[in-house]
Amino acid sequence: MVDLSVELSEKLLLKNPLMTASGTFGYGDEVTDFVDTNLYGGIVSKSLSLNPRVGNPPPRIVETPGGMINSIGLANIGLDRFLEEKEEYFHNFEGQLIVNIAGQEDDEFYTILKRLDRVNWVRGFEINVSCPNVKKGGIQFGTDPDFMFKLIAPMRDLTDKFLMIKLSPNVTDIAKMAVKVQEAKCDAVSMINTLYGAAIDIYTRKPKINTVIGGLSGPAVKPVALANIIKARKAIDIPIVGIGGITNGDDVIEFLLAGASAVQLGTVHFFDPLAVVKIHQFLQQYLESQNLNTIKELIGKALI
Repeated sequence: MVDLSVELSEKLLLKNPLMTASGTFGYGDEVTDFVDTNLYGGIVSKSLSLNPRVGNPPPRIVETPGGMINSIGLANIGLDRFLEEKEEYFHNFEGQLIVNIAGQEDDEFYTILKRLDRVNWVRGFEINVSCPNVKKGGIQFGTDPDFMFKLIAPMRDLTDKFLMIKLSPNVTDIAKMAVKVQEAKCDAVSMINTLYGAAIDIYTRKPKINTVIGGLSGPAVKPVALANIIKARKAIDIPIVGIGGITNGDDVIEFLLAGASAVQLGTVHFFDPLAVVKIHQFLQQYLESQNLNTIKELIGKALI
């Protein structure tokens, strides 16, 4: 048998490089009737805020050519319900749980982080810096390198667990953002979050989602994600978790060759919930066909 395991830090070993993308897989326990969640190396939870959020009013998701646009608005059950309702499932989950944290001000991030740091079934954190900061007039944490650094640098002192920052592509230079993550002594970056997107109904002449502009994801964004990973890989030494339009095993290999150490499956869950089964099998067969013993041998090996 080939070795599919990857190490994102000395704190986090994944049995394979396949993770779920936050917001596309719920909390994991909702889908166990039709997919074996233990095929994933890790589950990244739906974004979690301190208090429950109902999110944006509908319509808040629309299909587009090659993907979809969403504007869910970080709807979630809140920290207390998460701790009460998800413990049993994650105690039995064979992979690693990474909790995605979304706050609207610095203190909300820090409060959630400190509480979850004491929970043994939480193995690490992904910080959503695409959130609007209510104290700063709605500016996103992840659009200014220095602003983001001020948010994430204190987090390293709040937890010894795996700490990953999810970067937005809606910036001038994503490599500069990645460098700030490394300077803040975080363990990894995940990239990319969604691109800005919009769609208009030509008959009603109205936007197809309530907020007019939302986040574009799916196969259409894959080339953008790969380009951003290549840029970031040249600028940092910490691991990259690749996200953006991954639908099959070929895509996973391509992301690894570009420099990602692991990947997250996202929009594919909406049209092929069993994609993880096929991808898992493909990775094993691909390594055997290439006479490779470990998947780590592929990371960053594109002839660029």
